Amino acid sequence: MIHQMGLFGEHFQSIITGKKKVEVRLNDENRRKIKVGDRIEFIKVPEQDQTLTVRVTGIRNYHTFKEMYEDIPFKDFDCEGWTMQEMIEGTYEIYNPEQEKEWGALAITIKY
Repeated sequence: MIHQMGLFGEHFQSIITGKKKVEVRLNDENRRKIKVGDRIEFIKVPEQDQTLTVRVTGIRNYHTFKEMYEDIPFKDFDCEGWTMQEMIEGTYEIYNPEQEKEWGALAITIKY
């Protein structure tokens, strides 16, 4: 199965270069359909002028983004050198705490 998702340019590039190995998402209804072995087609946003397809090699669920970031090395997100606060604040620029509380966090391990 192929799932489509938008992805900001810097993260898009990070996957292409092989630095970003884990994608962060809410564990919402659409993401719960993702299985190991599926493919994700990322569409570069906001331009929507490029796509890339990855294979899902692992899926981990967490109650909070903080719990996720305590479990997975920051380098796997291409965020080596970041603080925990920077990781959480960066995530809250995309998702809000209410969404996190409702759905929880999902770490999708990917291979380009």
